[in-house]
Amino acid sequence: MQASSFTESLPRRVVVREMGLRDGLQSVATVVPTAAKLEWIRAAYEAGQREIEVGSFVPPRLLPQLADTGEVLAFAQTLPGLRATVLVPNMKGAERAMDAHAEMMLLPLSASHAHSLANLRKAPDEVVAEIGRIRAERDARGVRTAIEVGISTAFGCTIQGRVEPEEVVRLVQAVLDAGVDAVSLADTVGYADPAMVSRLFERVLRVAGDRLVCGHFHDTRGLGLANVFAAMQLGIARFDACIAGIGGCPHAPGASGNVSTEDLTYMLHSMGVETGLEFDRLLALRARVVQWLQGEPTHGTIWKAGLPKTMKEALHA
Repeated sequence: MQASSFTESLPRRVVVREMGLRDGLQSVATVVPTAAKLEWIRAAYEAGQREIEVGSFVPPRLLPQLADTGEVLAFAQTLPGLRATVLVPNMKGAERAMDAHAEMMLLPLSASHAHSLANLRKAPDEVVAEIGRIRAERDARGVRTAIEVGISTAFGCTIQGRVEPEEVVRLVQAVLDAGVDAVSLADTVGYADPAMVSRLFERVLRVAGDRLVCGHFHDTRGLGLANVFAAMQLGIARFDACIAGIGGCPHAPGASGNVSTEDLTYMLHSMGVETGLEFDRLLALRARVVQWLQGEPTHGTIWKAGLPKTMKEALHA
């Protein structure tokens, strides 16, 4: 059967970047033991995941859940073909990431002035200036750590309210001018709908081109997968997700529930989009993560409903 024009524009393969070990764990009180995190990474790797954000270089007193990021990153770097990345909030964190030879560091930049002050205690333009200094430090060291800037609260903010698209575009242009390698757009508080996603991604693509590499959507209001699809229609082929739909932002009230890795993978497979991920292994990992996070909120639907009979037959044919 010939593909319709509706699906012809979709990427044939999508990378699902697992964020549970950072975005997921930063928003829960439970401190997962390092040994369990290493099991988590190995199981995700065996399920086919090749991009995992393993933690964040932040002061342990602020996020004790991520205090072992250096050790976790060192283990992840032993797995062939795994792109292990870390989030860094400032120059000190970036220096630690470069010292650890991280392949990529994600720097957050909030499009909301109020959220930026709450999260990083800096106005957005101050963060842009620090990103420029981080780029200069990387060049001075001669290291290969890539720099991606994640534009958070790009679709709205629970503190500030509306975030103007023009401000998002301005900040994207500013960090590109500062020399970053890539940018991504994040719906940190789950305010976006597919029309908003289409409009903003179209505008940013005009500025960033192929340096706009990823979409990060929360399922707070049930539109996470619809928003992924809207971005896919514009050619975006990498999306952040968290196993069991965990995650949120400690400095953005109401920001809960990333798109779940297993639900996103199901949608992609159902549409014939390749991910390289194995359902049975993902669902087994989900069960282990839920055990490690007993009492913490988890989300998702495919683990309850199961795969349709037609898909099971296709997978095991």
